[in-house]
Amino acid sequence: MNRFRLLLLSVVIFLPSLAAAQVIKFEEAAAMLAASCGKDLDDNCRGVNFDAGRLKDCLVRNQDVVSAKCQADYPRAFAALQARISARAAVTKQCQRDADKFCAEEQKEGRSLQCLIAGPRGVSANCNRALSAGGYR
Repeated sequence: MNRFRLLLLSVVIFLPSLAAAQVIKFEEAAAMLAASCGKDLDDNCRGVNFDAGRLKDCLVRNQDVVSAKCQADYPRAFAALQARISARAAVTKQCQRDADKFCAEEQKEGRSLQCLIAGPRGVSANCNRALSAGGYR
């Protein structure tokens, strides 16, 4: 089962793709899933591809045999993952003007995000909030 939890944690951390008010880290959401649902996933979702959507579908399909702790925690964990993905997608939109203004050279090399994370003076409050919500700071 430890191997399964480690694999689950790795997959969720590296997803390219909670009715919680705050955005939590991928690692925290994966740890919550592993702690609350590791045994349930092991028992009921063997053979399911490890992506968030399929794992969630499996837990929903098997909700009659899933533990109460898992049923309480998995919606929050998956919502947190989705919120973080949305926050990261918003960074480009919120920071484009700042990237054009402060990181023109880095943009040519595809490193504008690193430039913005370094926090040049004058970066807008919206961009700073987006970087923080996306987990870059």
